[in-house]
Amino acid sequence: MSTSPFSESSTLMLSKALIACPSVTPDDAGCQSLLMKHLSPLGFSAETLSRGGVTNLWARKGTQSPVLVFAGHTDVVPTGPVEQWRHDPFDPVIEDGKLYGRGAADMKSSIAAFVVAVQEFVEQHPNHAGSIAFLITSDEEGPAIDGTVMVCDALKARDETIDYCIVGEPSSVSQLGDTIKNGRRGSLSGKLIIRGIQGHIAYPHLARNPIHEMVPALQALTQEVWDQGNDYFPATSFQVSNIHAGTGAGNVIPGHVEIDFNFRFSTENTPETLQSRVHQILDTLKLDYTLEWTIGGLPFLTRQGTLSDALTQAIQAETGIQTQLSTSGGTSDGRFIAQICPQVIEFGPLNATIHQINEHVVVKDLDSLKNIYRRTLELLLETSA
Repeated sequence: MSTSPFSESSTLMLSKALIACPSVTPDDAGCQSLLMKHLSPLGFSAETLSRGGVTNLWARKGTQSPVLVFAGHTDVVPTGPVEQWRHDPFDPVIEDGKLYGRGAADMKSSIAAFVVAVQEFVEQHPNHAGSIAFLITSDEEGPAIDGTVMVCDALKARDETIDYCIVGEPSSVSQLGDTIKNGRRGSLSGKLIIRGIQGHIAYPHLARNPIHEMVPALQALTQEVWDQGNDYFPATSFQVSNIHAGTGAGNVIPGHVEIDFNFRFSTENTPETLQSRVHQILDTLKLDYTLEWTIGGLPFLTRQGTLSDALTQAIQAETGIQTQLSTSGGTSDGRFIAQICPQVIEFGPLNATIHQINEHVVVKDLDSLKNIYRRTLELLLETSA
């Protein structure tokens, strides 16, 4: 039930329809079929790629370059305790100028704005240059192994190229348009096990305490300067997330200690260089250890250019704001798309309530967001002569 004084714009209506689909990852819950009902009449051809319970949509209109792709995800994180929400998280409600619902900000309103922007653009410019495509997955909030990466692999295998991609992740911080993401740091995790010799705590000469051996190792790792960053990225960060040791008894020296750590790294480093330097530090200390590595994502960077300039100009025209380029935050599906597309930018609504109880988006921002996407289309895909 809505208490909104706002008229139901096309963007608002589609946002509400998408929020009403309980698409907890990896379930698409009908979102992508709903999108195609809007896109098919515009001349988009649809291709569904499914794997591991994940539904992916690749929809394209046109065969010429340049190709502008709108990318996003229909899956959402679990709601958490439903009783703590102001309203049912899958019953979109407008209250005090805000649209509430799981996925309102992350990122169903962006997808709705994508679609309506394309509808308006195609109606106004039926002979537009280039091609427009949508890459939508239901696996961004989950393991992300059967989603966008699968579609990118399929496109790469058939030599289908992309020139520009806008990912609708919620990038704005204080007001719509203040921040766009032109890159993300990489993520590299390690599980380090340092082995000692278990024994009685009263007879330390008969044991070897791995916790004691861990201390100089962590001191060296935390004090290491991995790089200085660059004009786009902060310096690479090393952080310990978990330490596990002990048998539970207070009189036993443990036989091993486990340390979980993570690098958030810039384009100044690679997983290989970081791994090599960590092993060098540990080997120098002559530790008995094993180390398992997991690459969560590679860093990507789109330097200022055609796409960022067009989006910046569109934001300025619609909101009067001079946007800022940023590479902050965690990983996103942009890391996969950047492997096949030279210019990837993330832009969407405010991110203040994403993944939270009572997630919401400001209603008046919806059509502004749609207009920014449409203006960007107009700047990049001029009407054909």
